[in-house]
Amino acid sequence: MSDPVSSDPVSRIERSPAVRVARSALAGERAWLVGGPVRDAFLDRPVEDVDIVVAGEPERAARVFATAADAHLFPLSERFGAWRAIARDRSWQADLTPLRGDGIEADLVLRDFTVNAMARPLEAIGTLVDPHRGEADLAQGLLRAVTEHSFEDDPLRVLRLARFACELGFDVEPATEALARRAAPRIDAVAPERSFYELRRLLASDDPVGGIGLADSTGLLAHLLPELDRLKGVEQNPYHHLDVWGHTLEVLERLVEIEREPDAVFGALGERIGAELRRPLGDELTRGQALRLGALLHDAGKPATRAISPEGRVLFWGHDGVGAGMAREVVRRLHGSTALADYVAALAQHHLRLGFLVHERPLDRRHVYRYMRACEPVELEVTVLSAADRLATRGQRTRTEAVGDHLELARELAAEAVAWRDHPPSPPVRGDVLIAELGIEPGPEVGRLLEIVEEAAFAGEALTREEALDVARAASRASARRGA
Repeated sequence: MSDPVSSDPVSRIERSPAVRVARSALAGERAWLVGGPVRDAFLDRPVEDVDIVVAGEPERAARVFATAADAHLFPLSERFGAWRAIARDRSWQADLTPLRGDGIEADLVLRDFTVNAMARPLEAIGTLVDPHRGEADLAQGLLRAVTEHSFEDDPLRVLRLARFACELGFDVEPATEALARRAAPRIDAVAPERSFYELRRLLASDDPVGGIGLADSTGLLAHLLPELDRLKGVEQNPYHHLDVWGHTLEVLERLVEIEREPDAVFGALGERIGAELRRPLGDELTRGQALRLGALLHDAGKPATRAISPEGRVLFWGHDGVGAGMAREVVRRLHGSTALADYVAALAQHHLRLGFLVHERPLDRRHVYRYMRACEPVELEVTVLSAADRLATRGQRTRTEAVGDHLELARELAAEAVAWRDHPPSPPVRGDVLIAELGIEPGPEVGRLLEIVEEAAFAGEALTREEALDVARAASRASARRGA
């Protein structure tokens, strides 16, 4: 449930820099604040992104506004005539769109939910236009469709319903959820970029598990992310207490808990891990928010690899590699960036590595090096994911001490990952030196020897130039003997 409705939403709106500029620049225009800024002011949320409907020509109004604000301006939608102005310091943005219908009430009836179907005239901010009882629904913390055609008009609104529910902490009116369920299969007709925008917002919210759950209960998930729908009913071994779908949701839940209190698992390193997860990755996601998508997809390969051994054991051999390919394909299908596709694929590919090393403790420096080099550039994030994965695995055969051992190793490797990022290792000699000293030709062999030397240096076995050359010579001779 959201916070109580503010008793002074008008003052919050008037403090918004974008609104102040709009009221001055568009004086005399028939224009209204609509949707998000009106809603957020009632909820005491920052009014940073504003939507303005203009009765006249939106391009002319947008250019006047952008000039007055000294803001960047670009067309948002040629089809709908929408424009976006963004402050140079990116502290706010404003979308200007044309009025639909013969008045503001005709425009509002075309919107998705009652809490988004309110308006305030720019020239009279204190006047609320609320023909669909949006303020009352805000007070109840309720998402209700404006009309029974809301989802038919735009199936993306089914995903927006899930996104708003978890962003605002609102309940969904039963009749609205029924309408959403009916429209969910039509999400396939929505442009992938639009769906991905809403999914990103959902994952970045305070309650991504609740949002994914609502997307699932409306039937949307089966069409948007069928890879996740296939996880349902896939039973696991006795070390797990849930099927793959239930386990995936719990991994996401544990991951969110770690994000909120990283020191609870990682101790003094928690603050630094939090800072790393807040770093931007791409696609308007931080590394931590993208990690949430990785958590959803980390076991995507299990249904395709499930097998029963002759002894009756449930096996998922190779699900990490299969899942990596599936995770990459999901991002491509949603028209995400290559950087994000590589990131989530690497998380799936390497999420088992830490668990395999638990029985090798205490790790020597070569084990640490190989873990970091294999997992790079997600060496820290996959370590955090591994901790969340282990915390979500509590079957009949799970031993408390085994969980403790796993988390202890996760702390050790997280510290190593931070050090790795702060001071990436490098070989103590260059490739041209190896070529000259060993008399070898430029090519892949030089890269292979540099890697061997770098590992030896990380392990403290090749700290000088001569020691590095000795390691390289020995590796080169060994390679020659194997090829002879």
